[in-house]
Amino acid sequence: MVINYFHGFMTACLLLCSGACTVLSAVASGACYNMRPEEKPAGIFSNRPEDAIHAQTQSGQSGRMTGVYLYQSGRRIDTTMAEPVLRYRDGIVFTMENNTSFEYSYFMAGPDSAWTEWTERAYKEYTSLDGGRYTFLYRYRVRGEEGGGGEGSFSFRVRPPWYFSLLALLIYPLLLIAAGIMMRRRTHRLYMERQSRLEQLIAERTEELQHEKEKSDSLLANMLPKGTAEEIMSKGKADKRKYNFVTVLFSDIQGFTRIAEEMNPETLIDELDRFFFHFDSVAEKYRIEKIKTIGDAYMCAGGIPERNRTNPVEVVLAALEMQKYMQAMKSDPSRPAARFWDIRIGIHTGTVVAGVVGHKKITYDIWGDTVNTASRMESSGEAGKINISGTTYEFVKEYFTCDYRGRMPVKYKGDLDMYFVTGIRPELREPDGSPNRKFLAKIEMIRILDVEEHVFSRYSEIASPDLFFHSADYIRSVSLQADLLARAEKLSDQEYIHLRLASVFLYFGYAFDYNDPETASMKRAGEILSFYGFDQQTLEAVRDLIVSAFSPEQAGMPGRVLHDAVYDFTGRVDFISMIDRLYREEKAYGKIGDPKAWFRELAARIGNNGFLTETARKLRSVPAEEQLMILREFAGGKLNNT
Repeated sequence: MVINYFHGFMTACLLLCSGACTVLSAVASGACYNMRPEEKPAGIFSNRPEDAIHAQTQSGQSGRMTGVYLYQSGRRIDTTMAEPVLRYRDGIVFTMENNTSFEYSYFMAGPDSAWTEWTERAYKEYTSLDGGRYTFLYRYRVRGEEGGGGEGSFSFRVRPPWYFSLLALLIYPLLLIAAGIMMRRRTHRLYMERQSRLEQLIAERTEELQHEKEKSDSLLANMLPKGTAEEIMSKGKADKRKYNFVTVLFSDIQGFTRIAEEMNPETLIDELDRFFFHFDSVAEKYRIEKIKTIGDAYMCAGGIPERNRTNPVEVVLAALEMQKYMQAMKSDPSRPAARFWDIRIGIHTGTVVAGVVGHKKITYDIWGDTVNTASRMESSGEAGKINISGTTYEFVKEYFTCDYRGRMPVKYKGDLDMYFVTGIRPELREPDGSPNRKFLAKIEMIRILDVEEHVFSRYSEIASPDLFFHSADYIRSVSLQADLLARAEKLSDQEYIHLRLASVFLYFGYAFDYNDPETASMKRAGEILSFYGFDQQTLEAVRDLIVSAFSPEQAGMPGRVLHDAVYDFTGRVDFISMIDRLYREEKAYGKIGDPKAWFRELAARIGNNGFLTETARKLRSVPAEEQLMILREFAGGKLNNT
């Protein structure tokens, strides 16, 4: 709109300038109102009326002009002036001798298109004359006679208005340029203001959308597992997956129908909500995925969507906490209604299919015979007890005490082995019944396998092809060698756990930051270990081992074992092959400026870093001198003999 207005304004100004220039040309030439040739009277015309040719009557009188007056003011013009000048829009009156014997005819180019008819009127007036030069012509004759008489003329000029003056016409182009610049600036300013308002509006809308997205994502994350929610948001759907090792838990309130009939509905719902809220917190604590609640039934599963080997133990631990909570509520005198609540829990381990169903109200669910069997374990149980299948028992018997119920009949299943879980084994629990350090160490031994699988798989996916030395195979070999040496050196369980985890994460950072792999490794170690349930103490111990891995002055046995695992390649038959890979890798990453200096530094490192554990020395008995001799042959002239 602004641009169209600007174009219209410029067009009008150009037309005005063109017209003004035309008028200027006309004024300058003195030819604004020229008479048409055919309308000019015959004879000689003078600019002064007293010089006009005139006729005389018998009485000696003539019909010549007697005066010229300004119409508006009545001021008389000096007729002796060669060319009087009037103001713009002034009027003028010409008077003749008032003689009834004469008649007159008048003509002035511009106001008149032709000579007037012969008239006895002895004056002629013109009003509101435009700028330019004028010549007033008149004729007179004796009344009734065709010939004779006389004629005369009077020339004058009307000054044009100021906006048609020469100076004004010279200024107009400058004004047009200035107006154009101002309009352009104004247009630009309006455009920038509009853009600013638009950007602000977009930012506000984006912020609102981001806020709404965060709310919807949070809601979706509460409804679905994180990975599944992300898959739906990115692809619009989530694929169903099969899981071969999942532990399913069902819980149910004993006699809920009777309780619902006798209890106030609001109290009933409040109590049920309180129970399920606590169950949710327990499930989150043990990395168990809540599936759904149906009335008074609560369903959850361990080992999905993130696979792990410890899910049977973790699900049973969660069941014990749920059971303990319900018992505490029944004995709480401030909550008399809770004394009616008795919970049955059933658990089974097996294969399930997990995924999302529905299009509008989507839900995450699991299917399979394992789900049905877990439900039968719950319905075949007893109030206040945890009933597990024989399959689950085989995975948890080293951690928990269980009472064998025998082979119990199950609908559509026949007879199945069942066990009541009574608690954690005495040697693995604290006085209050919670897991002790020994229990946690046993389960962490299993979690190490999950961490290894996660890290090695991830490293294989993201590692650069230029990591010739620090490849996925090499970091796996370091971890296996650390395991071998740790067992041979008889490290404690706690030391073993810290060592194995440190060996897994030692080179993980090379996939993220080659210049500072140590920091990158420790960062990823903190994230992954926290996810798999390791405490802060374990995390700090792992970080200390990573930092000190390459220092031969290790005080502790775990550090010496890790050192020997790292340098194990120096005592193997593929020593030269590994050195070649290391050389190509560091060259690819720009770490080698002078090959001679690099080989000398490597030789010094190998010569000074002998194996620190007895087991490593026995396994890798190649002397350092022999290794250096082999290295010199490989390096050629890049190593001196000193």
